[in-house]
Amino acid sequence: MKNRPITIPLVECSYDELSDREKELVDLSRRAYRRAYAPYSHFHVGAAILLDNGEIVTGSNQENAAYPSGICAERTAAFYAHSTWPDARFVTIAISAQGTDGLEIADPVAPCGACRQVLLEYEKLAGHDVKVLLVGRNCIYALPSVRSTLPLAFSEF
Repeated sequence: MKNRPITIPLVECSYDELSDREKELVDLSRRAYRRAYAPYSHFHVGAAILLDNGEIVTGSNQENAAYPSGICAERTAAFYAHSTWPDARFVTIAISAQGTDGLEIADPVAPCGACRQVLLEYEKLAGHDVKVLLVGRNCIYALPSVRSTLPLAFSEF
């Protein structure tokens, strides 16, 4: 038996250390979580995706009493982005959340497994790494790719 640790590249940074375009994505993801419909979990998530055509698409989580009929912010944004601009490719995604206390979460939270898998599909379609910004009140985690959030991904990569 061989122990093989899995590590992911992650840079912890502050908002001020981001590029202007990345700050815009973070701001838009924060605005998006205010549009979430989360009467059951009270956990509001927002996502903003930069496309290679310069467009930015946002999404928020939308819950439903007939769980699991709701959808996460990341998939809301991803599906809208690709259905609206099918020839555009993802460049960067920022994800932020507001906790059940009504405040932005202190530390970044990662997408659920389903969202990671969906985003990985769009990274594969793009043919290049899609940067991921996980946003918290205390810091931001910058990851070089969606793949880095899912090291044992179900994929043809």
